[in-house]
Amino acid sequence: MSSPVISENLFLLYSFGMGIFITFVYDIFRIWRRVLSHNRFFISLEDILFWIFSAISVFYLMHAQSNGTLRWFAVFGALVGMILYKKTISPFYVKWSSFLLNKIIKLFKKILHIAGKPFKLLEKRSRQTGKLAVSGSRRAAGMVKKRLTAFVKLLKITVSKR
Repeated sequence: MSSPVISENLFLLYSFGMGIFITFVYDIFRIWRRVLSHNRFFISLEDILFWIFSAISVFYLMHAQSNGTLRWFAVFGALVGMILYKKTISPFYVKWSSFLLNKIIKLFKKILHIAGKPFKLLEKRSRQTGKLAVSGSRRAAGMVKKRLTAFVKLLKITVSKR
C-alpha cells in the first residue's frame, strides 16, 4: 500500500477510537449521574462541558491528522466507533460501575455511621450535662434572687426606721 492510503486508514482508525473515547467519557457522566442525583442545572452544565470537550478533541484530531479538513470517512468512523461501543460495552460498563460505586458509597456511609456512634454518644452526654448545668444554674439564680430580694426588703425596712 502507498503512504497516503496508509495514512488515510490510520486516520479512519483514529476517528474510530475517538468515537469510542467520546462515548466512554459520556458514560462517565452517566455513571456520575446515577451515583449522585443532579438537578437540571448541573446536568445542563455537565452536558455543556462534555460537548466543549468533545468539540476540542475532534478539532484536535482533525487538525493533527488532516490539517483541519473535514473528512466524511472520519465522521463515519467516529460514528461507527460510538455505535459499536454504545451497543457492546457501554450498557455493562454503566450498569456495573454505577452498581459498584453505589455499594462502595453505601459501605462508606455504614463505616462513617459506626465510627460516628461514639461522637453521637458524647454529644448526647454533653447535652444532658448542659441541661443539668442550666437547670442547676436556674435554681441557683432563683435562690440568689430570693435572698437578694429579702436583703433589699430588710435594707428598706432598716433604712425607713431610721
